[in-house]
Amino acid sequence: MGAEEALAFVDNLVFLKTGEHLDKTQRIILRNLWEDEKRTYQDIADSRGYTEAHLKAVGAELWQLLSKVFESKVSKSTFQGVIQRFRTTQQSQKVSQIPNLAANGTKPQDLDSNFVGRDRQIAELHTLVNRGQKVILIQGEGGIGKTRLARKYFKSQKFNFVLELWMATEIQNLTPVESVVEEWLRRYFNEEPGGDFGISLERLRRKLREQTSKIGVFIDNLETALDQNGKFLEYRRPYVELLRVLADSDVHSVTLVTSRERLRESSVEVHLYPLEGLDDEAWREFFSSCHINCDCTILSEMCRAYGGNAKAMQILRGAILTDFSGDIHAYWQENCTDLLMERELKDLVASQFNRLQKNDLEAYRLLCRLGCYRYQDIPSLPIEGVLCLLWDVPEKKRRGVIKALQDLSLIEAKKGQYWLHPVIQYEAISRLRLVSEEWELVNRKAAEYWTQRVTAIKDITDALTALEAYYHYVEINDFEQAGDVILQGRGEQWTIGLPLGCSFYQLGLLQKNFSVIKRIIDDVKSQERLIKLYNILGYTYRIIGCIREAIDCYKKSEEILDTLDIKLIKISMMFNTGLCKLDLLEMEAAEDCFKSVCNLAEQDKNLDNYMAYAQCCLALVKSCSNFREEAFYIAEDALSAISSSTKVTLWGMGHSLINLCLTYKNLGNIKKSFELCQRAISSSEENNFTQLKAKAITCLAGLYREEREFARALFHHAEAIEILNKIGAKSNLAEAYYQLALTYQQMGEIENSKGKFMQAIALFNEMQAPKQVEKVQTAMECFEK
Repeated sequence: MGAEEALAFVDNLVFLKTGEHLDKTQRIILRNLWEDEKRTYQDIADSRGYTEAHLKAVGAELWQLLSKVFESKVSKSTFQGVIQRFRTTQQSQKVSQIPNLAANGTKPQDLDSNFVGRDRQIAELHTLVNRGQKVILIQGEGGIGKTRLARKYFKSQKFNFVLELWMATEIQNLTPVESVVEEWLRRYFNEEPGGDFGISLERLRRKLREQTSKIGVFIDNLETALDQNGKFLEYRRPYVELLRVLADSDVHSVTLVTSRERLRESSVEVHLYPLEGLDDEAWREFFSSCHINCDCTILSEMCRAYGGNAKAMQILRGAILTDFSGDIHAYWQENCTDLLMERELKDLVASQFNRLQKNDLEAYRLLCRLGCYRYQDIPSLPIEGVLCLLWDVPEKKRRGVIKALQDLSLIEAKKGQYWLHPVIQYEAISRLRLVSEEWELVNRKAAEYWTQRVTAIKDITDALTALEAYYHYVEINDFEQAGDVILQGRGEQWTIGLPLGCSFYQLGLLQKNFSVIKRIIDDVKSQERLIKLYNILGYTYRIIGCIREAIDCYKKSEEILDTLDIKLIKISMMFNTGLCKLDLLEMEAAEDCFKSVCNLAEQDKNLDNYMAYAQCCLALVKSCSNFREEAFYIAEDALSAISSSTKVTLWGMGHSLINLCLTYKNLGNIKKSFELCQRAISSSEENNFTQLKAKAITCLAGLYREEREFARALFHHAEAIEILNKIGAKSNLAEAYYQLALTYQQMGEIENSKGKFMQAIALFNEMQAPKQVEKVQTAMECFEK
């Protein structure tokens, strides 16, 4: 029995007994002593770079372990005889329970042939975590195995779930951290983000502190976001704040970050863990598992040539199996000179690309084309996303082309999903860019794939998937088409197809809306597209209480409209401006806007839905003044209009019902107001309109106050404020605090009333809404008098 066969046999026995494999140092000792039993610990130490004392300590533990496994005394001088006798006994008894890796090629359960030689690193990471390290940065060259080590650690420690952030490989594609935190809160914690990034971070911190389960956070390829000094790029500084939250000693999470470069932010407590390449022992184990006969000398040379790079090891395996039928000697004889001269992984990848280009042009083209995908918000592709890039290959051959890349380890695949390793993607996209016609065509094909994949926006993943087409159009500077992605309607959720940008603010992905629209808005030439983009941006600003910024967007739309005559856009812009004025309590300006909407709608029956929306708002404005009779007649007409118009959207219906509810409340018709309020709440719940639901619940609380049912009023006030706090709807939240203060005021709880009045004033001040502040102050003074 040779050394390799003996190692495999012993390793299997140890695994079956303990559930763990022999580590690197134990294998070195066993191999060296099996090949020459007269070798001393000092001989092995001198050849392997260890100290004699360390090997003696490991050896003592090893003999003790083997004594338990073989149920017989084992020592340095007797271990060979014990193993051979045990093996002979097993064979003579024809017992097959003990699997032999070397003989039959099977592997124990959970053994990952692509993950070798990192037992010590897993143990060291575990030690660091036990010592209280919250954020650990695994730093090393591309392909060294940082990502696989991090994933293996999370899996081995049985984390309940892992929050993942894949950093883009190109700076312009970096995701704003605000969007990342929003998605984590919604997807993993069922928590609404705040309108302000600081609030969202604090909610994430609280969630991580409250968790009792083990939570992992994985941030991959951080180097893209760093400058030459190891600090975050200026426009990505908010990532510092995220790391500070993750480094909080009280959070119940462990964060592993991978990066080719070191992070040098003094304000963040991050433990640096440099990762070196695998040693030749690991390479030998890996190639043996692939049934490649391993010459120790050749493997040692290859390992040194590539610095033990894990990805290089996998790529070499593919080349040896495919091009040289598993003959490692022939492969090395032909390639050792060039590879030893180049030495870096990038050069290795380049040589693989060149070889692939020579031997399989179709597979080479596909590999380069796959570099166009971002692998970020949507980190992997189904098979259709790969096949769509093979438009010039006969359909029967397409899956074979994909298989060729898998066999060469040039494309990653798992459970029907495909992606490129970042190092491979970098080389692929570099080569793809060299052919301008191919670059543009590939990006258009990819954009068409993403567009066709999503027909209706039902959740965050649908929205992010649909948005991928935008990034491809931006890459080829087709900003008009990029704008169309944001403006394209995808129906079913709100009966009438809603633009993707509207879906983003409905789903609460406000930061995503800001980043994608601002990226292109200065380059869009089509005036019609530009106006629509400004309208979506303005609406997003209004939701979070940035009313002045919203109005600026509508003013820009108005300037463009001077050269156009598009009634639908003009009436939408005018109506949204009126809503901003209403939020600021600038009633005369709001009334002018809504009257202008009515005038425009009268000229075109296709705009009767805007007539209904504006009448509801006008009724509310009139009910707040002395024109109560006029308000009543307008409200009656408006209620009839929203019920009969076929173009009123569910979103518009919800808003209109709330405005009519407030109108009838101001007119003293509490019964009617209750009825409309309940309709608004039911409609909002059915359609997942969180903001509208909270606004309607605030109305309901005010109605119960009018009925002096204070307990119910306080319950609904609290319910509305909780929702509005989560989504960061500042304007609605300020009004909710004001209404709660009025309830406390009527109950005679003066101190509680004052506190809520002050919270409302603070929020209205942030919104730069002086008339709203004046309204609150007047309510406070009236009671004091």
